[in-house]
Amino acid sequence: MRVFVTGATGFIGSAVVRELLDAGHEVVGLARSDRAAAALTGAGAEVQRGSLDDLDSLHDGADAADGVIHLAFSHDFSDYVAAGKQDLRTVEALGAALEGTGKPLVVTSGTLMLPMIAPGRLGTEDVVPDPGATGPRLASESAALLMAARGVRTSIVRLSPSVHGEGDKGFVPRLIGIAREKGVSAYVGDGSNRWPAVHRLDAARLFRLAAEAGPAGSILHGAGEEGVPFRDIAEVIGRRLNVPVAGIAAEDAGEHFGFLSAAVALDNPTSSALTRKRLGWDPVQPALVPDLEEGHYFND
Repeated sequence: MRVFVTGATGFIGSAVVRELLDAGHEVVGLARSDRAAAALTGAGAEVQRGSLDDLDSLHDGADAADGVIHLAFSHDFSDYVAAGKQDLRTVEALGAALEGTGKPLVVTSGTLMLPMIAPGRLGTEDVVPDPGATGPRLASESAALLMAARGVRTSIVRLSPSVHGEGDKGFVPRLIGIAREKGVSAYVGDGSNRWPAVHRLDAARLFRLAAEAGPAGSILHGAGEEGVPFRDIAEVIGRRLNVPVAGIAAEDAGEHFGFLSAAVALDNPTSSALTRKRLGWDPVQPALVPDLEEGHYFND
């Protein structure tokens, strides 16, 4: 299968490219810079020049492929609404190119939305956004699900807030940076709120399986662990940095964590039971706390 991948040179995307190539697929990666193009070529993939704002390039890349994995997303948390609108335009452009073909389109989302649409319960794959939902990521999910009725084999992979492993530049490294800056590794309240987690290599395999065999209109959960208590994460960080570990009040979270304050307080237990059953996905890489204990997150 010839797979067009957006976000192909990112932390997760580069692992997806390697996973696809090792499984015998051809890969064409979207690249907006010479550096990204060189990384793709060096990995053994082909290059489609363009960006998320270049809808013609997105359409052409999808039209020439046997399937698409969409990973790219603008992580500008100062204007997350605009990033969500850009993502929706991207999903719509990719879907339009594949309409009526039965080819796969794998769209990336996140489990952190689950407490918003199904508060107080275990997040499962049958939790879906309301039609016409307008929140970032929610609108893209709704659009992708509707495309299944138009001949696109869409699947949505909701990733855990921590996709961990060597080279991670996501939430956990930012928590480590905050702990270094503030001199304390903090959690909100009693720290019992839970985050699901998945290793990047397990996530990469899930994306490949979704492209190969994800049912049309399916939601899949990239959660190798259902929920790691946030206090456990804070305790490893504190021990590794040799700083105190302490709970802080919810009203102080904004000052301490900045834009991460909402996420660090969320209780986001997430099941991947249906995903495992549908695709035979079995995470085998280290869990989050053992991965943190290996020490690579703390190398300066």
